[in-house]
Amino acid sequence: MGFGEAVGAFFGRYFDFQGRSRRAEYWYTYLFLMIVLLVGYAAIFAVAGDGGGSNILIGLIGAVLGLFYLAILIPGLAIAVRRLHDTDRSGWWLLITFIPFASIVLLVFFCMAGTVGPNKYGPDPKGGVRDDVFA
Repeated sequence: MGFGEAVGAFFGRYFDFQGRSRRAEYWYTYLFLMIVLLVGYAAIFAVAGDGGGSNILIGLIGAVLGLFYLAILIPGLAIAVRRLHDTDRSGWWLLITFIPFASIVLLVFFCMAGTVGPNKYGPDPKGGVRDDVFA
């Protein structure tokens, strides 16, 4: 799964909390979201950094970033749940983020390879083939 295909799947499965998502889908989507947010913040700093930055423009860029955050909230949770499903874990594991420093556990889960073959959350998104490193 490539970058464009992963981002397309992210927005195509907007409210889909069922099934499984591969590591490539999760991490390419994460990369896309970080690029968009970094560009947005860079635009704010560029406008504010020249000393005569327009507060209206900064506010507009901030509002667009805020709307983007809202737009990706549900699909972000959905892809995280599907990624946990690929490692044969419940989506309820996301609640561990409320415990300080326990998010590291989620990072490990998101980096782990998914279970080979079908599990209780659905068929293997790779079709059971695990010959590449970034599954």
